[in-house]
Amino acid sequence: MTTPKPFAFVLMPFDAAFDDIYKLGIKEVASQLGVVAERVDEQIYAEGMLERIYRQIDAADFIIADMTGRNENVFYEVGYAHAKGKLCTLLTKSTKDIPFDLKHHRHLVYGDSIQTLRAKLATEIAWLKSEAEKKKSSYFSVSVKSAEGSLTKVSWADTGSIEIVIDIHNNTDKKSPEIEAIYLHTRKGWKFSQSQEECPSTDSNLEDYEKRNFVKASNNRLSPGGWAQIRVSGERTLWTNFGKKERKESYTIRGRVLLEIVTAEGTFQQKLNLEIELDEIPF
Repeated sequence: MTTPKPFAFVLMPFDAAFDDIYKLGIKEVASQLGVVAERVDEQIYAEGMLERIYRQIDAADFIIADMTGRNENVFYEVGYAHAKGKLCTLLTKSTKDIPFDLKHHRHLVYGDSIQTLRAKLATEIAWLKSEAEKKKSSYFSVSVKSAEGSLTKVSWADTGSIEIVIDIHNNTDKKSPEIEAIYLHTRKGWKFSQSQEECPSTDSNLEDYEKRNFVKASNNRLSPGGWAQIRVSGERTLWTNFGKKERKESYTIRGRVLLEIVTAEGTFQQKLNLEIELDEIPF
């Protein structure tokens, strides 16, 4: 398994004049530094474009925005990113394109030279990665408090049931940012629920995982030293008399899940190892 790469969302005018700046000056440099950089026009999505842009700003580890040409849409999106407390780096060919109220924010002036942009942005992205990692690691620590399971056997099928309890701790002396969403990334085949209600799910957007389950914690903002808990139940058919798998007396569920916590200040991800023995409960 590989660790998910940091995600940089790029805001810039949708104009052919910016294609080389984006592909050679931003995206290629980011890739060389282990960062996934994307614009919204590269993505496939069902919602409206503005809603998608908001979602991607929320999900991004940091924002790279080209202010060249004083594009109103880019200005608006950068304002939203700043309101969300995101790490932002502003690019421009000329300092004249940086509004007065944004001049105190980090910005890189690259003139007409993509090579200048590449050199400056390489250093900047390395810094952004470091800062994003500090933000993600500064608030949350995640651990599995308990993981238990049982096995139900009938003549035609074996069904495994598991219950996982996950603790989220804030080990800092500051109140955490508000948790906007929590996703449990797993393999396919499992159906998860909380409080007897099925968890909404979709395909995972992370390598090595197949399903993304939306889960809820007991608290959405953690006080200094505070904690929240996630309790989730899962169910899966392990054997049927219609399949080719061998029926077993007991089963071992072994592997990794990934908990993803989305906040306005970044996305925190933690892989969790699970090993659960499933045996039939005697009556």
